[in-house]
Amino acid sequence: MRLTEARIPPVTDATATEAQAAVLKPMADRGSPVLNVFRTVANEPEAAKAFLAWGGYILSKKNGVEAREREIAILRTGYLCKSGYEWTQHVPIGQRAGLTDAEITAIKVGPDDPSWSELDSLILQATDELFQDKFIADATWTGLAKHFSHKQLMDLVFTVGQYTQVSMFLNSFGVQLDPGQTLDPDLKGF
Repeated sequence: MRLTEARIPPVTDATATEAQAAVLKPMADRGSPVLNVFRTVANEPEAAKAFLAWGGYILSKKNGVEAREREIAILRTGYLCKSGYEWTQHVPIGQRAGLTDAEITAIKVGPDDPSWSELDSLILQATDELFQDKFIADATWTGLAKHFSHKQLMDLVFTVGQYTQVSMFLNSFGVQLDPGQTLDPDLKGF
C-alpha cells in the first residue's frame, strides 16, 4: 500500500448525504458490509453511479471473457499498478473463479512463468503490454484472436482499462483495506 491513511475518507452511514446514501443503499441491502472502495467513490454520487454501472458490466456475464481469465487480467493489472487494495479484494474472487494459489503466485511473475497455458500467457502478455504501452502488440493480438472473438478481445481491453483506472484511484485516494483483510507482503511499501 502506498498510503497508510485515506486522502479521501470513505463515506460513513452517519455522515452520508441523501445522494451518497442512495448510492450505498443497494449494497447495504445485500446484507454484507459496504467496501471502502464503494464508500470512497460515493463521495461523488454521480461518478459513483457511472463507475458502478461500468464496473458491473466488467464483472458480469455480459463480459465475454470468462471469469477465470478475467481475474488473471484484473490481478495482473492490480499487481503491476502496485495496488494492494485491488490485489487483496480480487485474490478471493480469483479463487472462486477457479484460480489456484500457485496460479495467483504465478500472476506476479507474469507471462513468462512456464506453468501457464498458451491462452493464460497471452492474457498476461496483453495485460503487460497495455500497462506498459497502452497497446497490444500484433503478435499478442494474433495469438489471442486464435482463442477470443472480437467481443472477447474488446472486453479484455475494457477490463484491463477499468482496473487500471480503479488501481489509480485506489492508490491516489489512499483507500485502505477493509476489516479482516491482510496485505500481500509483496505489495507492502508501494
